[in-house]
Amino acid sequence: MPVVLKKPIPADGVRQDRADVSERVSSILEDIRSHGDAAVRAWSETFDKWSPDSFRLSPERIEEIIAGVPTQVIEDIEFVQHQVRTFAQHQRDSLTDFEVETLPGVHLGQKHIPINRVGAYVPGGRYPLTASAHMTIVTAKVAGVPSVAACTPPIRGEIPAATVAAMHLAGADEIYLLGGVQAIGALARGTETIDRVDLLAGPGNAYVAEAKRQLFGEVGIDLFAGPTEILVIADEFADPFVVAVDLLSQAEHGPDSPAVLITTSEELGRKVMAHIDALLPDMPTKDFAEPAWRDHGEVLVVDSLDDAYRLADTYASEHVEVLTRTPREALEKMTNYGGLFLGEGTCVSYGDKVIGTNHVLPTRGSARYTGGLWVGKYLKTVTYSEVVNTASSAQLGEVCGRASRVELFEGHARSGDVRAAKYAGAALPWAGPVYTGADA
Repeated sequence: MPVVLKKPIPADGVRQDRADVSERVSSILEDIRSHGDAAVRAWSETFDKWSPDSFRLSPERIEEIIAGVPTQVIEDIEFVQHQVRTFAQHQRDSLTDFEVETLPGVHLGQKHIPINRVGAYVPGGRYPLTASAHMTIVTAKVAGVPSVAACTPPIRGEIPAATVAAMHLAGADEIYLLGGVQAIGALARGTETIDRVDLLAGPGNAYVAEAKRQLFGEVGIDLFAGPTEILVIADEFADPFVVAVDLLSQAEHGPDSPAVLITTSEELGRKVMAHIDALLPDMPTKDFAEPAWRDHGEVLVVDSLDDAYRLADTYASEHVEVLTRTPREALEKMTNYGGLFLGEGTCVSYGDKVIGTNHVLPTRGSARYTGGLWVGKYLKTVTYSEVVNTASSAQLGEVCGRASRVELFEGHARSGDVRAAKYAGAALPWAGPVYTGADA
């Protein structure tokens, strides 16, 4: 059993009232379904005090906005998007179409077809999250998606110019200054001025996440997202100050963001906690990071790194940072994580902002069964079949007839029977002794 140096407060004391969120989201989505643009405009005015003549930015307005963004910001956006695009292209190149002949004249194939239209949500709110534009839009374009509609909210009534620049440079075909549930609802269901999409991608707050959950099925989604998570595995060789800084780097995402340390050294664990206590008072994002650490922070001491890997796998955390003497060992030892960040030279913040892997990752334990957003999410892997050899079709027909009757599917069986009869002269048990093919 691990030694617990810090544990989170009971969930009932900090859990957001999900029932209230669900009910509010449901009412907004139903309003959008019934009233289209009028409802979208009303909710945008309510939540963001934003009601322009058109939520969609014209090409001319986009150029004006980008012209006001500092050159260094543009260069940095282009640098990061190059990293994301390069990694996504390698992912795409790993997915190949193929066709095989499994029996004489029996051809089976697989194709990867881009989704036709994607909605990319780029959060705003307190922070202009330009990186989400890279992750959702660039990756979609590498996949070959022909139409990407991107939404981001105004921030305190202002246009987030750097975010608009990132969306445009990423390749968005349409850019809307529209946020929250109203943006998600408009993209998913369509309005008089916004065409519906086939898949929604991108992170957001609890209301955005709930809207995506409720709309799943009407539209595809990337992930069921929750608060950002970090789990650090550290041994006695780790720098406790670095560990502390990295834990707080993710805690600042929100007051409900878990930050967990699993270590083989009690001394390191206590030093990390002391550093965090010293760092928090002067941290500009203290109002989020402090309650996140206080309510959701954990420090656990285990006997060995093998114990640390096993315990970390039970969390299935969104981000797992490995600050040990042999960090690549985690690649062999661990199976449940959204993204793995190996060694002191790497950090979760690199993944969030600059390194090129996608930062839209599974949370709330869903890394047990899924990875994060990647180029394959924007592709439909479909199959096709063709039988051009009559003897093979007759053989398949005979087996299909027998297999279908085991399952009591007579109609399926007859589809196989007629081919066995037509191509090999087999008797039809339900329509006479021999099918001659006279109706062909």
